[in-house]
Amino acid sequence: MVFKVSRVETSPIDGQKPGTSGLRKKVKVFKQPHYLHNFVQATFNALSADKVRGATLVVSGDGRYYSKDAIQIIIKMAAANGVRGVWIGQNGLLSTPAVSAVIRERVDANGSKASGGFILTASHNPGGPNEDFGIKYNMENGGPAPEGITDKIYENTKTITEYFIAEDLPDVDISSIGVTSFGGPEGQFDVDVFDSASDYVKLMKSIFDFQSIQKLVTSPKFTLCYDALHGVGGAYANRIFVEELGAQESSLINCTPKEDFGGGHPDPNLTYAKELVARMGLDKSKPQSDPPEFGAAADGDADRNMILGKRFFVTPSDSVAIIAANAVEAIPYFSSGLKGVARSMPTSAALDVVAKHLNLKFFEVPTGWKFFGNLMDAGMCSVCGEESFGTGSDHIREKDGIWAVLAWLSILAFKNKDNLDGKDLVTVEDIVRQHWATFGRHYYTRYDYENVDAGAAKELMANLVKLQSSLPDVNKIIEGIRSDVSEVVQADEFEYKDPVDGSISKHQGIRYLFKDGSRLVFRLSGTGSEGATIRLYIEQYEKDSSKIGRESSEALAPLVRTFTMTSISFYFSKFRGTLFMITFFFSVLTQVEVALKLSKMQEFTGRSAPTVIT
Repeated sequence: MVFKVSRVETSPIDGQKPGTSGLRKKVKVFKQPHYLHNFVQATFNALSADKVRGATLVVSGDGRYYSKDAIQIIIKMAAANGVRGVWIGQNGLLSTPAVSAVIRERVDANGSKASGGFILTASHNPGGPNEDFGIKYNMENGGPAPEGITDKIYENTKTITEYFIAEDLPDVDISSIGVTSFGGPEGQFDVDVFDSASDYVKLMKSIFDFQSIQKLVTSPKFTLCYDALHGVGGAYANRIFVEELGAQESSLINCTPKEDFGGGHPDPNLTYAKELVARMGLDKSKPQSDPPEFGAAADGDADRNMILGKRFFVTPSDSVAIIAANAVEAIPYFSSGLKGVARSMPTSAALDVVAKHLNLKFFEVPTGWKFFGNLMDAGMCSVCGEESFGTGSDHIREKDGIWAVLAWLSILAFKNKDNLDGKDLVTVEDIVRQHWATFGRHYYTRYDYENVDAGAAKELMANLVKLQSSLPDVNKIIEGIRSDVSEVVQADEFEYKDPVDGSISKHQGIRYLFKDGSRLVFRLSGTGSEGATIRLYIEQYEKDSSKIGRESSEALAPLVRTFTMTSISFYFSKFRGTLFMITFFFSVLTQVEVALKLSKMQEFTGRSAPTVIT
């Protein structure tokens, strides 16, 4: 058949400004007439003609509710806008890192490569008819569209008057692998449905020593548990961990992708990955006699990760630092050395210390993976990460949850290459504690206040900026809260000048930096679908090796007298079960008290407690 191109009149719809990871709204918003169509057309109009007409695009995502409908709409609009071909992962499933890999690596039967792609995901946000949907565009380097493009997209949404669509193009069967071809005004248009995992697995096998990891995974002394939280990570888990590495199928939990993520919240943290947390022995109410040696979880689109050991939690900030410190020895891809390392501003300074120790280039960037991408494209960064459970490298231009899991398994395999026969295994906890002994420990926590009134959130942030005009006044306020807290020596709103293209990103978070190396950071998150999320980050650095493993009695002593039992019981309810977790969080309670009172969190938001603590 030959399809026809229809021009449909439309008008701007408010609120289509992409955040750090695209446009995210409730499903009911996306299902409004013209809503998705306007954004897709605005994106096509923001791209140069050669990236659209005659081009090949990837269209897939995490499989959340409304994805299948959205894919068919985008296929029809791509055809009408002169796109030559669309690649779709089977059943519309591709993890965000896999989309990046496919854009960068895949070549079809005609020798074509993709010039970009639409990723349909709201990442770690819930899915379902009453939950969240999202869309973002990735460029030909496989990374998220830079601010120059997303700003154009937003401006286009405010002036759009028409969009183009091939309404008579029949829906494509995205459940069956194969190419479906159509005729159009500008020639042939192909829709290529391909296996979701093959390209990504091939890339992972070129980075890691799968044989070495397999020896560890199949050892009777080693057990693991991987939780996909019913996200798209499940489409890769069996292929990689079971078929390639030899793990037992029982090692995988919640690995069937579901449109509503099984009714759960696909966010890999200690609050939402409850089944994994319990299985790993971190929930006192559900004691485990012999938890697995290694545990990991992914979010909805499998770009985030959480790493756990037996009764042990690895902070994301520590995770990226430990991967960087061990990459050259343990991961073949990095055997010739690291080009540099980078972290997002709110992430703890654990990576900074490793970079200084190893004499590596180091960069501190705003939150958003596109900032890492620029550094990688310029050959300046090999490993990077952010505290929000994102870790990755220059193999693609997105954070990569399964890559992080394989990196940890590679480190464990390297550390245990002589221990698989008789000696005790070097554990996740052993590796982390040895890292602290070498580089010092960054006590660190994050409070998330989700779905806060947007106006109240802006007022809170404005007040924090206003306070920065006089550090003596700030220190006077802090001294009135806690006299044993170090003084603030610098306070600012983080601004970043990209060393590659010179672009400047302003208003990237509010920082209070203390004389003893502690930090308080306040930031509004751009990943929610409604309201605002205020994120508060607290960090305390300890380089005295005698104090990095403090027992709870020592950490609690100076604080119990001044912190209310309500706050203490809240911590125990969230992180009950291990001496390590209790010690970890009480080590930063002093800074927490200062942060909450300094920011007037309850006064502005009405919240007496955060939604999530990490």
